[in-house]
Amino acid sequence: MNIEGEIMRAIIPVAGFGTRLKPHTLTHPKVLLNVGGKPIISHIVEKLIEENITEATFIVGYLGEKIEEYITSTFPQIKAEYVEQKELLGLGHAIYQAASTFNNEEIIIILGDTVFDVDISKITKFETSSLGVKFVEDPRRFGVAELKNGFVSKLIEKPTIPTTNLALVGLYFIKNSTLLATCLKELFDKNIRTNDEYQLTDALQLMIDKGEIFSTFKVEGWYDCGKPETLLSTNQFILSKNGQNETIDSVVIIEPVYISKTATIKNSVIGPFVSIGDNCEILDSVIKNSIINKNSKVEKMILIDSIIGADAKVKGSQHKMNVGDSLELEHINN
Repeated sequence: MNIEGEIMRAIIPVAGFGTRLKPHTLTHPKVLLNVGGKPIISHIVEKLIEENITEATFIVGYLGEKIEEYITSTFPQIKAEYVEQKELLGLGHAIYQAASTFNNEEIIIILGDTVFDVDISKITKFETSSLGVKFVEDPRRFGVAELKNGFVSKLIEKPTIPTTNLALVGLYFIKNSTLLATCLKELFDKNIRTNDEYQLTDALQLMIDKGEIFSTFKVEGWYDCGKPETLLSTNQFILSKNGQNETIDSVVIIEPVYISKTATIKNSVIGPFVSIGDNCEILDSVIKNSIINKNSKVEKMILIDSIIGADAKVKGSQHKMNVGDSLELEHINN
C-alpha cells in the first residue's frame, strides 16, 4: 500500500463522449457504464483506495455532473477535485486542465475508460517516473516507447512506421509533476500538436529532453472499454476474477456471472459472462456474454454478445443487440 503520510494524487481523464458506445453514451458518461457489476470508473477508484490514494482530480466534460454525483455519493473517502475540459483537444490538453491541482506531488495518471490488472503499490515505489507498456502486434494506434539501456529514450505518438512494439497503455507514474506541468504549458505556448491534438506523449518527451528519467513496467492485464466488443471482453475478465456463486429457483446459472440482489429472474438460463444490474427482470430467457443494465426487463429472448441499456424493455426472439436506455422492443411472430 501507499505509505500513510506520503502524498499521491491520481489524475483521471473522463471527458470523452464515448462515440463508439452509442446509444448508451447518449444518456450516460462512458465511465459510468457497467462492466462486471459496477461502473467502469468504480473499478479504478477502488484500486486507488486500496493503496491509500485518496486524492484525485477528475477531468470531466460531457455529462460531467453525473460523474461528480456518482463519485461523491459512492466514495466519500475520496478527496476529489473536478476540472472541465471544454474542448476535446487531446490527452495532453486534458491533463493540462488539471495542472493547477498537482501541488508538486507525485501523481499517477489513469485513463478512466480502461480497466487494469496491475499492482499499483509496486508502481508507486519506483525510483523514477515510469510508464505502463504492453507488447502489441500493431502499435500504430498507440503512443510507443523506444528504450535504451532499460530506460525510455524516445516516445512517439501513433507512429506511421513503428520502430518498437511497446505501446503506452494509459497508466503513467510521474515523480516530477512540476516539470510535467511546465512541459504541458510549453506544448501550448509553442502550439506543438500531433494529429492536430495536444498529446501527453509529446509533453513526456519534452520531460525526457529536459533530463527526466523514465522507466517502464509491463501491463499484461489491460482491458479497454471503448466499444461494445471490448466492453464485453472486459466484462468477461472481471467476472472470471470476481464472479459470484448464485443459486436461483427455476434458473440455470452458468458461472461466472454477476446478478444484482435486487434483480428478479425466472425460468431462464444465465451465463456464462453475464452481468445483470439492479431491479432488472429476466423472464423465460437465455442470456450469455451480455450486460443488462439497471431497471431493464428482458422476456422470452435469447441474447448473446449483447448490451441492454438502463430502463429498457425487450421481448421477442433470438437477437444480437446493442440497446440504449429507455427503449422498448417487442418482436411479434406473425
